[in-house]
Amino acid sequence: MDTAFLRSPLARNLAYDEFAVLHSTSYRFHPLRYLRCNPADSRPCQTLSASPSRGLTQRVAALPDVDDFFWEKDPTPILDTIDAPIHLKNLSSKELKQLADEVRSEISFIMSRKCQPCGPGRSVVELTIAIHYVFNAPMDKILWDAGQHAYAHKILTGRRTLFHTIKQKNGLSGFTSRFESEYDPFGAGHGCNSLSAGLGMAVARDINGRKNRIVTVISNWTTMAGQVYEAMGHAGFLDSNMVVILNDSCHSLLPKGDGQPKMSVNGFSSTLSKIQSSKGFRRFREAAKGLAKWFGKGMHEFAAKVDEYARGMIGPHGATLFEELGLYYIGPIDGHNIDDLICVLKEVATLDSTGPVLVHVITGTENDTDGNIRSEITPNEEGPSNSNHDLLKFLETGLSRTYNDCFVEALTAEAENDKRIVVVHGGMGMDRSLRLFQSSFPDRFFDLGIAEQHAVTFSAGLACGGLKPFCIIPSTFLQRAYDQIVEDVDMQKIPVRFAISNAGLVGSEGPTNSGPFDITFMSCLPNMIVMSPSNEDELIDMVATAAMVEDRPICFRYPRGAIVGTSSTLTYGNPLQIGKGEILVEGKEIAFLGYGEVVQRCLIARSLLSNFGIQATVANARFCKPLDIDLIRTLCQQHSFLITVEEGTVGGFGSHVSQFISLDGLLDGRIKWRPIVLPDRYIEHASLAEQLDLAGLTAHHIAATALTLLGRHRDALLLMK
Repeated sequence: MDTAFLRSPLARNLAYDEFAVLHSTSYRFHPLRYLRCNPADSRPCQTLSASPSRGLTQRVAALPDVDDFFWEKDPTPILDTIDAPIHLKNLSSKELKQLADEVRSEISFIMSRKCQPCGPGRSVVELTIAIHYVFNAPMDKILWDAGQHAYAHKILTGRRTLFHTIKQKNGLSGFTSRFESEYDPFGAGHGCNSLSAGLGMAVARDINGRKNRIVTVISNWTTMAGQVYEAMGHAGFLDSNMVVILNDSCHSLLPKGDGQPKMSVNGFSSTLSKIQSSKGFRRFREAAKGLAKWFGKGMHEFAAKVDEYARGMIGPHGATLFEELGLYYIGPIDGHNIDDLICVLKEVATLDSTGPVLVHVITGTENDTDGNIRSEITPNEEGPSNSNHDLLKFLETGLSRTYNDCFVEALTAEAENDKRIVVVHGGMGMDRSLRLFQSSFPDRFFDLGIAEQHAVTFSAGLACGGLKPFCIIPSTFLQRAYDQIVEDVDMQKIPVRFAISNAGLVGSEGPTNSGPFDITFMSCLPNMIVMSPSNEDELIDMVATAAMVEDRPICFRYPRGAIVGTSSTLTYGNPLQIGKGEILVEGKEIAFLGYGEVVQRCLIARSLLSNFGIQATVANARFCKPLDIDLIRTLCQQHSFLITVEEGTVGGFGSHVSQFISLDGLLDGRIKWRPIVLPDRYIEHASLAEQLDLAGLTAHHIAATALTLLGRHRDALLLMK
């Protein structure tokens, strides 16, 4: 049959029997699937599904909207019947395995069309199915640490029809969200929060006399954060029943370098895991403990040591750490063997009054052939490299160069001339461009993962030792280390240089990974120098400026997106005069004072205003602290209106300007000041252009604000059409 016909409206409106007869199982879509879709009806499509052995059945299934986007999908006959986790309960082992393949195919198809990574989401499909097969969500609470690990969870919990809208405006969130589904009991943001939140839910359950289960899924990257161990220690002390699943994609409790052996999962370890999780073994172990206590404290302690050593010998390296914290360790288990996962989780689910249990699950393999999974990394992340070749190859692919690319190149150039420069990186994942510095100076590069608090204090120690640390942390993750910034750096005037990446709005990652607050919380610190470049040339200069300052801390923020493109070749930066901005274009009556990359939008706004006969002044502040008070006085004295513009929240750059001009008496004269900042709400995930439009920070919004101040309301409305 001609596949073009199958895409036609006629084929889509055939009666079910005709459609079933016409189809052949050789086609890439399901042969016995008929969608009755009314274009004028916004309700989900109905599916008639058939099984050769069970006859025809009719039910509403969670299928994506039908259009050309989905006609090339592989068939998903079992997934088409899953609307909620309860529908997994009656599936056979063979069907569960096929379902895993279909879910993985669904994730790959959707995310590949969106040019987004899906490796972490694909690697936990079997684990997700096993969890929902054994436990009873939403009564049982299932918490995830990472958004990508919850992709299969979203598909299986009634959100498949909207999965293709993930990270789009008004679509699904890229993370778990309490506002999105009852199956998401807690939001996953920066990682390492699920165990703490799950423990709180477990204690609340016990106080309220309920019997539901609490399941938290953490990752091997989560184990790099101190909060996890604080929560584990507390869970062991309280001895509340909860299940902690360690999703280990690196085959190790701690990340290891290339060439080092990784943990293997074989039949022996699987058998031991089943024995460890069984009721009989647990009862025997508890009985042995009781008998040892009967003989006295010395015998009890000796028996506990024997038990610890025995389990340490048969378990992986580091497993006894969890035992010391009070969690009963089970594992390792093959994360792609559904039968083993279900067997162990069933035993764990039936254990009562046994305290917290940690199940160590190994997910991910080295390749992606024959249905296996490989651990993929996002476009901004990449595994270790031994040379600059991979980075240079990446930069030559035609993809847009980013501010981070420019920053790392400038920092590498500075480090070649200054052996005291070192890099400390914190945050989830590492930007690909940082590999340039790492490969050039491996002994001067420290990647600490999501241990941001340690990263800041560690940087302070490096500075006290005479080095020049550049502490690189994305804005959203820097929030986690604020106490260390205040107490360990700023209060002591230690010259740590903070490079704050991903500042401002970040598009599809939404408010979870956006960085709108750093201007406010960094500029209120008494000793901190706070600056932001308007383009990549100034970013290069600010790297040189930060390297020069040695008597106090300094920070500079830069956005996630592509560079403006004013510099064609990398040059060494020229240190800026601290606290000095510049006037880029002179005009009259109205002045824009921009801070950061938003200056470029101010220049576009000036061009728009020129069409209405208005010549505005555009100034680049460069520094939020200390302010260029001479520049501000000049703007106030020569203009009737001053508009400050920033991609940050209330309390940031504009607030510092208003504080100065009010205390200086400038507001008592002819000047009228207006701030343009991010609105006092979280901007949900969308494209960056859509987010800027929602926030009122586009060049058109800036120009319209100026027209409104000048009393030209009609022109302002005309501009915004």
